[in-house]
Amino acid sequence: MDFRDLTPAQIAIVVAAIVIVVGAVVVFFLQRRRTERLRSRFGPEYERAVAEGGDRRRAEANLAERAERVEKFHLRPLASADRTRFSEAWARVQAHFVDAPAGAVAEADQLLGDIMATCGYPMGNFEQRAADISVDHPVVTQNYRAAHEIALRQARGQASTEDLRRAMIHYRALFEDLVSEPREVNKKPVAGSRADYEEKPTLRARG
Repeated sequence: MDFRDLTPAQIAIVVAAIVIVVGAVVVFFLQRRRTERLRSRFGPEYERAVAEGGDRRRAEANLAERAERVEKFHLRPLASADRTRFSEAWARVQAHFVDAPAGAVAEADQLLGDIMATCGYPMGNFEQRAADISVDHPVVTQNYRAAHEIALRQARGQASTEDLRRAMIHYRALFEDLVSEPREVNKKPVAGSRADYEEKPTLRARG
């Protein structure tokens, strides 16, 4: 194409088309980079948000809002004395599971709430707490949700002892993630396997 043969109006149309194409390419790559960044940060929470929202762009906007909300919190790592105190409390909860599984699950839920409050998380409703904790602890947030669902079923009298054992495993994963030594977030594997619980006599309910 010889641009010398084009009228000013035609040149303007060609330039506009080039600008539109370049703009679309830039937007595409920026969006893809944002998607990769959010997927890397939120892990399974990213897929959950997309599945529940039904729209990737809306889900990514919600996840970005989560991150912005949590950035405004004054979060702090637990002091050594707090880690010791909470670890001792967790040991008592596990021991309680032997005689009162349902009570132990309720105590575990309360203990995790106390830990989150000590770290600086606001104590709203469960879904808001789970959303907040997912920003820096996305993998174990799945454990938290699963444990909470079992606790709700227990309140309705629909959870078996085995269900309650699984709830304790899930709670333990979040507990260990929150109480561990300060570290770079999103790097520690989930702690607390089913085998850990099945091998310990203190985690077997009586009766």
